[in-house]
Amino acid sequence: MSVRVEKVSSLVKELVSEIFQQNFSMEEYGLVTVTEVRMSPDLKIAKIYVSIFGDAERKEKTLGLLEGQKKFVRSELGHDLHLKFTPSLSFYLDETLDRAMKLENIFNKIHKGSSENNQ
Repeated sequence: MSVRVEKVSSLVKELVSEIFQQNFSMEEYGLVTVTEVRMSPDLKIAKIYVSIFGDAERKEKTLGLLEGQKKFVRSELGHDLHLKFTPSLSFYLDETLDRAMKLENIFNKIHKGSSENNQ
């Protein structure tokens, strides 16, 4: 990945996070965090990965709400980004934290089981 693509990715992540924070209520959307942005080499497509706090139903609802606000977010992004083209946006659910918590629970069970066997 080129330095320019990395810089634009970082800037898009920061700007989209601000847009979420300033325009979307936590009551309606829940706690949404932009975890990563992957830009295409031509900077015309931005894949935005979000972490959403809550159960599966809440995550699906919030992801749907974000998809519905895609034009608004892109418009706001275009005002601050100052590129020749404002990238098209796609939102994806980042489940890395959920997987990490599941693994931690498994490790805790294994550790608890091995400590009981040693007694």
